[in-house]
Formats: sequence, structure tokens, C-alpha cells
Amino acid sequence: MMGVMASEETRTVKPTAAPTPPDGGPLAAAPRAWAVRLVVVGIVLSALNLRPAITSLGALLEEVRDGLGMSGSVAGLLTSVPPLCFAVFGVTAPRLARRFGAGAVVCAGMVAITTGLLIRPYTGSTAGFLAASALALMGIAVSNVLMPVIVKRWFPDRVGSMTGLYSMALALGTSAAAAVTVPVTEALGGSWQSGLTVWAVLAAAAVVPWIPLVRDRGPAPTEPKVVQNVHTRVEGAGPVRHVHARQEHPPLRITRSRTAWALAVFFGLQATAAYITMGWMAQIFRDAGVPASTAGLLLAVTMVMGVPLAFVIPRVATRLPHQGPIVIALGVCGLAGYAGLYLAPASGAWAWAVLLGISNCAFPLALTMVGMRARTGAGVAQLSAFAQSTGYLISIPGPLLVGVLYQHSGGWGLPIALMIGLMLPQMAVGVLAGRDRTVEEEAAR
Repeated sequence: MMGVMASEETRTVKPTAAPTPPDGGPLAAAPRAWAVRLVVVGIVLSALNLRPAITSLGALLEEVRDGLGMSGSVAGLLTSVPPLCFAVFGVTAPRLARRFGAGAVVCAGMVAITTGLLIRPYTGSTAGFLAASALALMGIAVSNVLMPVIVKRWFPDRVGSMTGLYSMALALGTSAAAAVTVPVTEALGGSWQSGLTVWAVLAAAAVVPWIPLVRDRGPAPTEPKVVQNVHTRVEGAGPVRHVHARQEHPPLRITRSRTAWALAVFFGLQATAAYITMGWMAQIFRDAGVPASTAGLLLAVTMVMGVPLAFVIPRVATRLPHQGPIVIALGVCGLAGYAGLYLAPASGAWAWAVLLGISNCAFPLALTMVGMRARTGAGVAQLSAFAQSTGYLISIPGPLLVGVLYQHSGGWGLPIALMIGLMLPQMAVGVLAGRDRTVEEEAAR
């Protein structure tokens, strides 16, 4: 007698083998190890290019102003253009990544940086210079947001070490552009146009490793997928048939997560401190009687501190259930550095530069927490976009407000008091963001 037995369903969660891109892209035939190495190279080269567009301009700002006839107020606004572009364009990164793939968007971002850096010195007008700068900053913005996403997808078991490598390369690019732009300009004949254009070469090199990944829109080879396996047996019909269906996650309402908001505010306050430091710390030392060349070197010391610490801090952070102690330690260093700038800016200048450099390493910690506070790649993309876009909006007024206080008070007492005042809430929200929970859990509630 033929009959139909009741089907039995079981649900399991297991990693699958390396996927083949649905469009038969280059990764279908590429060895997995080769593809992973290519992603590592792409991450490092991209990170090197995420700040030179900003710090190279700072090194030659006086020459650029004179060459373009730029007013002082417009030059002052340049300090707020980067976070504004990061906030406006960064929020579009997850949508672009879903449509075209993260690798394709980062590749396009590197092309935008290359193009912007190549044409902005030769636009011949302030408006053209700002527009070309915005193009480069747009590429930086989307790459900023997608770097944690790519790290999470390709290296889910090495988020700390890969974020550290990325952050270290970013710090190296930041400090290198500030330190060598002027000497390179002099070596090229003293033309500020040539000194700014040379950074387009590094950006062009960062395009290359992403080209084979442009057509890859599937999960990375090392990322486990959540799969529902349905086992169905029909009597007399042969062996068990397996039906694989990918489990869909419900839409994440990121604004319902307190951790997401805490991380966004933490990101914004640390970005505020970083842009204030890059824009004004050298002037504080110069006003205290430190020679201009020494003040520039002190700023370079502050930025170069991020090279080793940006690799160490994320590795330590991923091994702790709560990142609050690291947040507090970095905040205490910042408070001590600001207090030193207020009490004895010249006599203890080197110590304050080191302490503020340590404090500025809140940036790689924030990136690490983005990767830790979400379970899925889609969650990391949403959290990264939300935290960075909201955070950069928060950071826009900081450098301008410091300049206003300095101009109207005639000294650095009030601006430094503002910096100290902002460090306290940064520590508080950082402790909240460092709690061991995920935004998916909080949004589901």
C-alpha cells in the first residue's frame, strides 16, 4: 500500500562551504587564500587613503588660501567640511552596498578620492576646489562606513586584529600626509598644486585590489550563513531530499537601540576631540611660546601615537566582555593632556602631546565596538552608517566653537575648558556602548 508519511522538519545552523558568486565573478575560480590576501591588501591601501585628503590640505592651507584668494571665513569652514561630508554621504553606504556589493562601492570610493585629489588643485577657483574636495570626501565617507562591514564579513573571527590593522594604516596615512606634504612640495619645486596632487597616486593604487571584487556580491568565503534545512521523506520515493532556504532576518530598527545611540554619541565626541586636536593643538603650543617647527612636530607625535596603539587596542577590546575600562583609560589620558595644556603648555609639551595621542585612539576602539555590537553583516552595516553619520554630525560644531571662544576670550582657557567638558560625556556614553549586548537584541525588544 502506497501512502504518504508525515514529513519531519529539523532546523540547524551551520557554516556552508565557500560560495560561488551568482554572476560567476572572478572569485568563483579564485583560490580562497588568494582572495583573502587581496582583501587584506585592499583594506590596508584603502585605510591609508582615508585621511591624506584632509591632513595634506592642512599642511598647505596658507599657500592654498593665497593661491585661490580664499577668505579667512571660507578657510575656517574647511575644517567642518570633512565631518559634514562624512555625515551626508556615509548614510548612503549600506544602501549602495546592498545594491552593488561592498567591494564595488569601496572601489568606486577609491576612484572618487583619486579623481577629487587629482583635479582640485587645478580648478582655479574656491568653489571648484570645494567641489573637488567634496568628491574626494564622498569616497572617503562611504569607505569609512563599509570598512567595518568588510572586516566583519571576511574576518568574523578576527574582528579585533583586522580592525587594528585597518586603524593602524589609517593613522599612518594621517601622520604621513601631515609630515611629508611640505617636504614633498619643496622637492617638486614649491608648487602647492603638485604637493596636493601627489596623494592621488596613492589613492589610485588603492583602486587596484578592489577591481577583482567588484562583481562579488555574495557572502565572503569565511562568513557562516544561517540556513534552515528542511528534511522531507515520501514513502517509496527514495532517499531524504534536502531543501535549503536562507533564513531571513527581520528589518533592524536601529534607532530603537540604546547601544546604537550611545555608540553614535561616543563616535561623535571622539571625532570632535580629534578634529579640535588636528586643527588647533599646534596653535596652542605656538601661543605658549613653542617654535612653529616644534609645534608641528608635537602635532605629528600626537597623530603617530595612533599607529601602534590602533593595532593593540582593538585586539585587547575584543577579548574583554566590556570595553568600558578602555574607554575610561583613554578618557583619563585626555583629561590629563588637556589639564597640562591649561597649566603648563610649554614646559610639559611632549608629555601632553603623547597623552592626547593616546586619548585620540578612541577612534579604533569605536570602530571595533561597531563590529562587536551587531551579530550580522547587515546589522554591522546599519550600525556603522548610523553611528558614523550621526557622530560626524555631532562633531561639526566643535572646531568652529573652539575658534569662536579663542577669538572672543583672547586666550585658551575657555576652549580647553570646553575640551575637558566634552571628555566627560564621551567617557560616560563610551561605557554604555561597551556593554556586552547587540543592537539586534535591543531593537527586537
